[in-house]
Amino acid sequence: MGIRFVLMVNKQGQTRLAQYYEYLNVEERRALEGEIVRKCLTRTQQQCSFVEHRNYKVVYRRYASLFFLVGVDNEENELAILEFIHLLVETMDRHFGNVCELDIMFHLEKAHFMLEEMVMNGCIIETSKTNILSQIQLMERAS
Repeated sequence: MGIRFVLMVNKQGQTRLAQYYEYLNVEERRALEGEIVRKCLTRTQQQCSFVEHRNYKVVYRRYASLFFLVGVDNEENELAILEFIHLLVETMDRHFGNVCELDIMFHLEKAHFMLEEMVMNGCIIETSKTNILSQIQLMERAS
């Protein structure tokens, strides 16, 4: 397994989206999110986007007011995960038109659906924006 969790957090440290690919109970998730968010948000832009925390390697990137944090195994390629984060943002941009925190808050199910189309059981399975968004468009036409 590669990816352990994906978090989207605003500048105040409030979690807007959380997807876990391993079991953690609510208390463990809350503690982990708090520790990681504090660690990542206090770093400067001159520091690298990789942080080791417990048995995870956390790769993060800031886009506008949102931080995208991905927890991975220690042997995972950091640059590949940065590319995955960029792909996720580009896909959301294409669907929402310049994605922002409010898009995630008001369309949380679509954000989760995009993530589920891209990652299954911690492994990246789809990297085509067209294929990801076609499934969402089918869902929108059906409703």
